[in-house]
Amino acid sequence: MNILFLTLSKFTSLDERNIYVDLVKELGSRGYKVYIVSPRQKREKLPTELIDEGNIQILHVKTGNITKTKSFIEKGISTILLESQYRKAINKYFSNITFDMVIYSTPPITFNKIIKYYKKSQNSKTYLMLKDIFPQNAVDIEAMKKGSFIWKYFRDKEIELYKLSDTIGAMSSENVNYVLSHNRYIDTNKLEVFPNAVKPISRPKRTTKDKILLEKYGIPVDATLFIYGGNLGKPQGIDFLLQVIEEFYKVTNAYLLIVGDGTEYDRIENFVRMKERKNVSILKRLPKVEYDKLMSNIDVGLIFLDERFTIPNFPSRITSYMENAVPVLAATDVNTDVKNVLINSNSGFWCRSGDLKTFISKAKILTNDRKLREKMGINGRIYLEENYDITQTVDILIKHL
Repeated sequence: MNILFLTLSKFTSLDERNIYVDLVKELGSRGYKVYIVSPRQKREKLPTELIDEGNIQILHVKTGNITKTKSFIEKGISTILLESQYRKAINKYFSNITFDMVIYSTPPITFNKIIKYYKKSQNSKTYLMLKDIFPQNAVDIEAMKKGSFIWKYFRDKEIELYKLSDTIGAMSSENVNYVLSHNRYIDTNKLEVFPNAVKPISRPKRTTKDKILLEKYGIPVDATLFIYGGNLGKPQGIDFLLQVIEEFYKVTNAYLLIVGDGTEYDRIENFVRMKERKNVSILKRLPKVEYDKLMSNIDVGLIFLDERFTIPNFPSRITSYMENAVPVLAATDVNTDVKNVLINSNSGFWCRSGDLKTFISKAKILTNDRKLREKMGINGRIYLEENYDITQTVDILIKHL
């Protein structure tokens, strides 16, 4: 069977590991042929190109800059043009292929014409992996005004996308509830939980830290290492992150490392430089191999989300921390069920974004109690294997075939 996968995720190499690479590799290993359509953004200065990986074909399509751009206008125009660019490339490279299923992830919400074409002309099953609820997320952080022309445009696209989808796989039960409560026209049977998942790999139990690696980045070997790795944009609640940076000196024998990139990176870097905290540093996005080396040396994984969110975001970053058997300290809005996962699995602590006193208090507890960190880390690893294994989510997907 042939599956078309439309995504904004960058497929640099199948040797990398993330929720989408693990998904297509699992499908490919089961004999399905997966045809990925992925962007090559303008800043990369590379042409449209088809890569043959056996059961997995990767079509890199030259597009405008969509992610990590500070210009909302540029992002908006690039997002609107994306569908026509994908359609042109698909018609050129995949015109002779019949697709049994079309799967697609949000963002974006602008693949409607492509989905509608295959649904009607080839009777393809259509499956939406709902990773982002847009445009409401933009409204929440005041990047878009509800009721505006641009909001109405994208809201209409969102409604059409939900109607075109045979099944909507949401990241968590709270996501399912949110979509149903704000879109009364959707049949409840159309929605199901389709969590962020990976193919868990074994991690050898760490007895000592990599002194050479940590010294390379100026990190004390004997410090409890807290790390935030990922996107650094407005959704992460940067104002609170800056407060944490300023007050982290109160957590003795601990070190805060921020690794990532995004529209707010320069602002954070300038703040770190200005404050000159001895136990805080920031690095630009690292190569995956180097980042994985760092991950094997961390003690606590951090998650940040803007406190204004009304939608229940569920960052995929949590799977990386759980896989490495490290506890999680999350500072988010009250609507995400990340807090429920951490509390129910006893794999970390949660506080409301903006509650600096509680955040610092929890950071101190994790710094001073190694046995607690180890226990929470093991709990998280067990929870990952039981709930976020890609083999289970692929089972959910292919039952619709």
